[in-house]
Amino acid sequence: MKYSELDASERQRLHDANYLNLGTFRRDGTVVRTPVWFAEAEGCFWVFTAGNAGKVKRLNNDPRCEIARCDAWGGHLGPWVEAHGERVPDAKAAAEGYRALRAKYGWQMLLTDVLSRLSGRFHQRAMLRIRPAPEEDFGRP
Repeated sequence: MKYSELDASERQRLHDANYLNLGTFRRDGTVVRTPVWFAEAEGCFWVFTAGNAGKVKRLNNDPRCEIARCDAWGGHLGPWVEAHGERVPDAKAAAEGYRALRAKYGWQMLLTDVLSRLSGRFHQRAMLRIRPAPEEDFGRP
């Protein structure tokens, strides 16, 4: 489904959700779905993860992905929306993603950042930018 096909109330529920189910595709076309924290800003969904996570590798191989509202365990709560995902190599763009995540999750994100810094993993993170697929974009194989 295209993001533009969502009605205004479903777009708002997606924006307000605490978790996003991010589906990325293996080389054989199998989808792998993972619940993640996210923040929406300027038409993008921002997600942080470990730099060596499978979802980062899968997005490097194939930028197609899908997103849907979910609960903390990945339980499906809304329609799947086609999207493109990419790792953001630019520190300035990544900072925009972190600002959006900190604004949304507040002390939880602050605590996550502190613990990540203490463990030495903060600089090993990857920031992902997920953009809903435009109308003329590809479909599913």
